[in-house]
Amino acid sequence: MPRTSRRTSVFTESLIREMTRVAQQHGAINLSQGFPDGDPPPALVQAARDAMDAGRHQYAITWGSPELRDALAAKFSRFTGLPVDPQRELVVTCGATEAMMVAMMTVCDPGDRVGLFSPFYENYNADAVLTGATAVHVPLHPPHYRFDPAELRAAFASGLKAFILCNPSNPCGRVFTREELVQIAALAEEFDTFVITDEVYEHLVFDGRTHTYFATLPGMAARTLSCSSLSKTFSITGWRLGYVHAAPEIIAQARKVHDFLTVGAAAPLQHAVVTALHFPDSYYTGLAAEYQARRDLLLGYLDRTGLAYTRPEGAYFVMVDISPFGFASDVEFAHWMTREIGVAPVPGSSFFAGGENRYMRLNFAKRPETLHAAGERLLKLKRG
Repeated sequence: MPRTSRRTSVFTESLIREMTRVAQQHGAINLSQGFPDGDPPPALVQAARDAMDAGRHQYAITWGSPELRDALAAKFSRFTGLPVDPQRELVVTCGATEAMMVAMMTVCDPGDRVGLFSPFYENYNADAVLTGATAVHVPLHPPHYRFDPAELRAAFASGLKAFILCNPSNPCGRVFTREELVQIAALAEEFDTFVITDEVYEHLVFDGRTHTYFATLPGMAARTLSCSSLSKTFSITGWRLGYVHAAPEIIAQARKVHDFLTVGAAAPLQHAVVTALHFPDSYYTGLAAEYQARRDLLLGYLDRTGLAYTRPEGAYFVMVDISPFGFASDVEFAHWMTREIGVAPVPGSSFFAGGENRYMRLNFAKRPETLHAAGERLLKLKRG
């Protein structure tokens, strides 16, 4: 038999999705994979029923139904202040996962170098491998996850074709300040680099912080591919609806990549989600307040355990230091914790470029009753 492709041997299956399976195996509370355990807004669920009843079962336009692109353009403009042409500057994808892959394949050729911060969402490394690009990692230094400007400059100077920016950041919960983003923008301009942003947690920022859309920085609209999804904002991770926004000449190429990757996202769900995109601003402020309360609930239990953690500024994950337990492997710890404590985390090494074994990631996108139940179990980890 011939061998399978070399690229498939470079990365493993997702540790995040693996931990969901381990949680199910042991009947543990799943704080690993990043999905809510509540329902979407009722109006959105009803819109999906209506779309099905209306017979919206066949292909939509490959790069997104006109109604959805119009609604996305209006929402993007509403929050960024940028004008958006829904006919030429958007492509609807099967979630932000495909959006990132489309963006990578649109701007990168095999052999190109792609920069990203470490820790990073695990898909980014795999995206680079599948594109044939080489990942260049820039550390965000724990526990506050700040970057060293000199290290960032060295990465850009090494000849990056693109830089991936997740903001707010999964897994560490950083919300980059405008000053930090301006530093990245200046390097992108100086070294003529594309910036691919993952902004799926754009509306989940806490403690009075503001999310700055990278494309709004001076000169960045022309070189930014803004990727996002509707999954986290509207609690519909299983609907797989995302998008890429970029300049028309970039989107013209991205649409071709998307067409041959997936053809298109689910037509009835595209129609249904237009309802949610017309929600008032109060929906988004309420969402942030709700998740901030859930964060504080889980952190209260972690405080009682005595374990060190980094307070999330955005997104819905918290990184916890597990080094006091003395496990040789954070994967071993994650399996032990799922089995013996009854709460499933993600091993932190899933997110780092290498050599980091001290952390687990917990997800607080859960109902308060779920977080209370998980918190009571986490108290078994209390350090004397």
